[in-house]
Amino acid sequence: MKKWLACLSSTLIVLTPLLGFAQTNYPQKPIRLIVPFPPGGSTDIFSRMLGEKLTLIWKQPVIIENKAGASGQIAVNEVLKAPADGYTVFMGHIGTLAVNPSLFKNLSYDPVKDFAPISRIALVPNIFVVNPSQPFKTIQELITYAKANPGKLTYSSGGSGGAAHIAMEYFKLVTKTDILHIPYKGTAPAVMDLLGGQVSMTMTGAPPLMQHIMGKKIVPLGVSSLKRIDVLPQIATLSESGVPELKGFDATQWYGVVVKAGTPREIVDKLNQGTRMAFDTMEAKEKLRNEGAIVQVDTPEEFRGFIKSETLRWGRVVNEAHITPN
Repeated sequence: MKKWLACLSSTLIVLTPLLGFAQTNYPQKPIRLIVPFPPGGSTDIFSRMLGEKLTLIWKQPVIIENKAGASGQIAVNEVLKAPADGYTVFMGHIGTLAVNPSLFKNLSYDPVKDFAPISRIALVPNIFVVNPSQPFKTIQELITYAKANPGKLTYSSGGSGGAAHIAMEYFKLVTKTDILHIPYKGTAPAVMDLLGGQVSMTMTGAPPLMQHIMGKKIVPLGVSSLKRIDVLPQIATLSESGVPELKGFDATQWYGVVVKAGTPREIVDKLNQGTRMAFDTMEAKEKLRNEGAIVQVDTPEEFRGFIKSETLRWGRVVNEAHITPN
């Protein structure tokens, strides 16, 4: 018996460093990066940036899979049914990781319990834009028109429960306006119908709007963050608009990477390191700056705390505004 135990002990001593090596040697095969929205929006843009960089750094393909629908729940379920081994990664954002728990009574997942946070990657101020044909040129004029014509104006979003939906409902709550929500399956078609005049306005992340703003195809009336963005310094924040109800208004989108809970800490740390290498660079910062976004990277612990605080914050907005999925 003693000889058998001694043999077992020796075997474990040999296997332990091998197991550690197997984990820290991650990745050894292609990685799936699950995106909860169609191509064209900010989530997809940042996912492709991350995928390209990680592929170069780790010499393993990062395959982007767009799984749109159900306010991100289809994509989340795809991640949660996969093994907790770091080979299925999720590009989360404010909607999927902070808003959905309050928006859906029977949500199929818990953003805190079901995921292991890796890091945020970007902050994206929303830009409030309107079709040039609209009869107002400032936020104050828009609010005055909306109050005189309740339900006549419309706004598009990339889907119920998404960042644009919540930001606009927050705007409607504080300004006491009635503007009809028209949800689309993704940001790209929501912006296309704004360009075509099918809807009056939207308030969404800067990246998919920038080329149309620069081309004067849509008119920016304000930025949703507390600070102006570098790429459009002439556009005042909504908080600066002079509308008393909008003083202190802040509806900034954010994006971050998570994996399934139970993923080994060594792999979480390796993903955090890779994410930092991809985004915490002058190249990435300049690219995001040109898109109206800001690089933001965290430790896993910092990101977990941020998700918890944002869930509480936007939960209050959802409840006070009586927001429901369309």
